[in-house]
Amino acid sequence: MFRNTFRFASLFGTLALVASAVALAGPGGNKSSSSISLVPMNASAVTSATSDGPHYGDSVTFDVSTDATTRPFVHLQRSQNGSLVLESWKAWFYGATGVQSFTLGGSPAWQGGAADCTAYLENWDSYGKNGRTRELASTSFHVDA
Repeated sequence: MFRNTFRFASLFGTLALVASAVALAGPGGNKSSSSISLVPMNASAVTSATSDGPHYGDSVTFDVSTDATTRPFVHLQRSQNGSLVLESWKAWFYGATGVQSFTLGGSPAWQGGAADCTAYLENWDSYGKNGRTRELASTSFHVDA
């Protein structure tokens, strides 16, 4: 009888561990994979008079990849001395209107000079239901004057 009780307890423990692992992995046991990166300065999609990195007034674009949504957005924040000076969003999927690039500069708060930027890859699929977006990935870079 002790042997059967021990077997039952071992089986129950194993099943509990498997159920926990499946719950942590999320629905369907799949985790999404997402990335965002600044396109290198030598790429044709980035315009710059110099080759040492993005400068004020340049245009940049991003390589994005995600399996979390079919309609991702890129959210770019530009800051000087810790203060937000320019912020914008672009749809980043086939069929979206507009150009998939951002200009680095040109706002009432950013008239020139260096800045630090962070680009966020975002999922807006549930925005209509709960008014929130979900950050999928991010990348940061410096803009020279």
